[in-house]
Amino acid sequence: MPAYAAPVDDMMFVLRDLLDAPGVLAPLGGEEVPLSLMAEVLGEAGRFCEKVAQPINRSGDEEGCVLENGVVRTPAGFREAYAAFVDAGWPGLAHAPEHGGQGLPRVLQLLFDEMLSSANFSFGLFPGLTRGAIEAIERHADDGLKHLYLPPMVEGRWMGAMALTEAQAGTDLGLLRSKAEPLEDGGYAITGSKIFISAGEHDLAENIIHLVLARLPDAPPGVKGISLFLVPKVLPGEGGGLGPRNALSAGSIEHKMGLKASPTCVMNYDGAKGWLLGAPHQGLRAMFTMMNAERLFVGVQGLGIAEAAYQGASAYARDRLQGRAPGAGGGGPQSILVHPDVRKMLLTVRAFAESGRALAAWTALQMEQAARHPDPAARARAEGMVALLTPVIKAAFSDLGFEAAVQAQQVLGGHGYVREWGMEQLVRDARIAQIYEGTNGVQAMDLVGRKLAQEDGALPRAFFALIRDSLAPDSEFAIPVLRALDRLEAATAGLLDRAAADPAETGAAATDYLRFFALVALGWMLARMAAVPGAPESKLVLSRFFNARVLPQAVALELALQAGATPLMAMDEGAF
Repeated sequence: MPAYAAPVDDMMFVLRDLLDAPGVLAPLGGEEVPLSLMAEVLGEAGRFCEKVAQPINRSGDEEGCVLENGVVRTPAGFREAYAAFVDAGWPGLAHAPEHGGQGLPRVLQLLFDEMLSSANFSFGLFPGLTRGAIEAIERHADDGLKHLYLPPMVEGRWMGAMALTEAQAGTDLGLLRSKAEPLEDGGYAITGSKIFISAGEHDLAENIIHLVLARLPDAPPGVKGISLFLVPKVLPGEGGGLGPRNALSAGSIEHKMGLKASPTCVMNYDGAKGWLLGAPHQGLRAMFTMMNAERLFVGVQGLGIAEAAYQGASAYARDRLQGRAPGAGGGGPQSILVHPDVRKMLLTVRAFAESGRALAAWTALQMEQAARHPDPAARARAEGMVALLTPVIKAAFSDLGFEAAVQAQQVLGGHGYVREWGMEQLVRDARIAQIYEGTNGVQAMDLVGRKLAQEDGALPRAFFALIRDSLAPDSEFAIPVLRALDRLEAATAGLLDRAAADPAETGAAATDYLRFFALVALGWMLARMAAVPGAPESKLVLSRFFNARVLPQAVALELALQAGATPLMAMDEGAF
């Protein structure tokens, strides 16, 4: 597979020309972040991904992780790559300076995450998990825990993991059984077993901070009885150093379809010492701080896969001589780029990669406004946009990322099925993003069952109005998007009416509605890019292609939504 080339120029087009990132960030306080600094940071990040992370991607997949005597050994080169990652200061890129971070805008972190996911999906997961744990500790821990744990985590010496799932408790966390017994010193003894714990044990860092869901002795049943605990692999020692090993261990690691250089562990807690994060029985609230951050990260993983898939497939298509253009006369074989179907696949992947990057960056800037805007109303508006788009980005981007990898594999034909060309690894790695951090069906239910109806539908109305206000109604690029938006608004109203009468309508509509929503949002970004004065010709071509060959899927999705729940629920359970 060709070497990965970080798309820094396109990222800067998004930040500079499309979104005016400095102008958005200027009213939020803090030090100014000029475009020159953004370009420098992304350039260095791209070089790390190209020169350090990507060269160990295939070997990491082939070697995988190994559990030996209770220790997970990561593939050759991963420890050295992570040490370089830490030495360069990358773990603290967007974290608060008070904890040792650089305090740069999270949009830069998001774009770095995309590049890492393109270059080495497994490697990028390790720091991504740690950031989610840091956000939960920042939001919910007391000052003592923050002071003790955040500086080494932000520095990258200590890493993080989320320990939520149990064998009998996946999406339904109300079924979890892990227990937390109070200790005399204010801590808790955590006992239980967790499964599917990404990076629960490994050799990259000197300590791993687990955030574990468990029940206190007086916990009520169900999700209202869940608490969240900070449980370190190694207990802190004197002066911020390391003390004794805690009573937790990896029982096994899963043998997976992909993501082989990242260990997915069964973790056993045998009276491990932990500390409560947040209030008792309020662990679900604390957990969602972590989960929502990770869901955006997972969506960006799908975006990174799409970019890597496009680069590999387009390079192959340029070089592969096979057949001749339809209607061509004599002569030798031509590049497969002369074939319309090959172009359709490549354009579909590229249109998602570029529009998805723009939508993700826009959402990251909304996150900055939600956190730091001086106007409470502006903060509330931005927070609503982030809440609305989080399930869309997680689910649609991971779906489209997997589809992009499959289409790119198809471009390569038989070579796409062979390991050394690299495309089959992208297909295998991409698949997990549709499953973990809440399956995409769960994300669609969150969008349709929760977000659409909040405040009597205020969130989608505000987003739809934003799309209308930002597009010129007579633009050739905007007209198809606005027509699709009309359909989406009508579908939203109809769905809410049907769901009020029959709860089954919500689940029946959820995944189709989320795809419909995402198509409009991505078309919006492409239309905006095409309208930028002096935009590259490729932006205009991609917008026209998307409007003509991808956005019409919205018509079929609208018809499917109108069919309602009856076709899905008519068959008796015994007939399955």
